[in-house]
Amino acid sequence: MRTTGLAIEVSAVTKRFGAAGTTVALDGFDLVVPPGQFTTLIGPSGCGKTTLLRAIAGLLDIDRGSVTIGGRSPAEARSDRQLGFVPQSPGLLPWRTVRANARLLTTVGRRRSGLDAEGVDTLLQEVGLGDFLDAYPYELSGGMQQRVALVRAFALDAPVLLMDEPFAALDEITRSEMRYLLLRLCEQRQVTVVFVTHSIAEAVMLSDRVVVMTGRPGRVDADETIGLPRPRQPEQEETAEFFALETDLRRRLRAGGRP
Repeated sequence: MRTTGLAIEVSAVTKRFGAAGTTVALDGFDLVVPPGQFTTLIGPSGCGKTTLLRAIAGLLDIDRGSVTIGGRSPAEARSDRQLGFVPQSPGLLPWRTVRANARLLTTVGRRRSGLDAEGVDTLLQEVGLGDFLDAYPYELSGGMQQRVALVRAFALDAPVLLMDEPFAALDEITRSEMRYLLLRLCEQRQVTVVFVTHSIAEAVMLSDRVVVMTGRPGRVDADETIGLPRPRQPEQEETAEFFALETDLRRRLRAGGRP
């Protein structure tokens, strides 16, 4: 198991879309995420959060600027299995069992990497899927499918984890359960996380730091440290400190998030 994450550096990144490049998603975006930090991006719809995440992952080309993962390009980091990516949809293969889906990323390509089969099964047990190892995706609830997707990403044992609104489609109770499951997994492994969400409460509870983005083109409007003690507990969501942080972020989002 890896014990430390890698730093992420985004420098003056600009990304345009459209045939003539008329839609500017990101404009001179700067962000440095230290090793092991959990950083969350929030902002209005269309502000470039997912675009930024995909640029960090090396899944799309940028027009200007640079992105490095531990001093290397995203393509090099991805090739060396140093990046785990969790999209909004679990993306499970319907013909593969829970166990086979969870092991997928550790076995594809020319070489194996990450946890071995026993390690993946142990992780599945840890997230409460021990009785469903041989089940297929259609037999699982939405929350259970997303647990498999989390295990699939963590099974790579990668030092960097990128997450694009992974809990957005879940009901509030399941979403809260997934929030604390993710906290537990991250606190056991000192991975670097960049997380995208529209939930301010989720951002506060999960993060060491929350970056508020402006409306398109996306820029950093506010960069807030979340000083809640760890390990995080559900009771903290009822504290005055939590409410103050949530209120401040909501105010900043209203003030700076307009196009």
